[in-house]
Amino acid sequence: MSNIRITKQFSFETGHALYGYDGKCRNVHGHSYKLSVTVIGTPIADVNHVKFGMVIDFGDLKKIVKEEIVDVFDHATVFNKNTPHVELAEELSSRGHNVLLVDYQPTSEMMVVDFAEKIKLRLPQNIMLHSLRLQETATSYAEWYASDNS
Repeated sequence: MSNIRITKQFSFETGHALYGYDGKCRNVHGHSYKLSVTVIGTPIADVNHVKFGMVIDFGDLKKIVKEEIVDVFDHATVFNKNTPHVELAEELSSRGHNVLLVDYQPTSEMMVVDFAEKIKLRLPQNIMLHSLRLQETATSYAEWYASDNS
């Protein structure tokens, strides 16, 4: 049977700041991110299986991405924990803000790498993550492809 790619799209709002950057993005600001998650696999061939004909149930993929990415990053502010932004993060957290401290500069490029690792760990064994596309603005996005990272 043929391999088929399935894509589900998500959106979330996240703030961040890029410590040490020489442009506007050094300031705390936010984006309306759009994340496209594409997986690849063979549709279930067992006619008696409840999910016959599906590579993966869109609802199952949605659950994984919501739990690992959307519910964590939506309306959070992300800072690299290895920068002085930690002080700002602590202040915001003490005032009830949702702050994430990560091990990387929170650029779209690094976020998409983080997201790929998290999603891959949750996929069923017979389903492979094919690609991610993280759109930061209407005209800017970062992409991750499994074929580029094997």
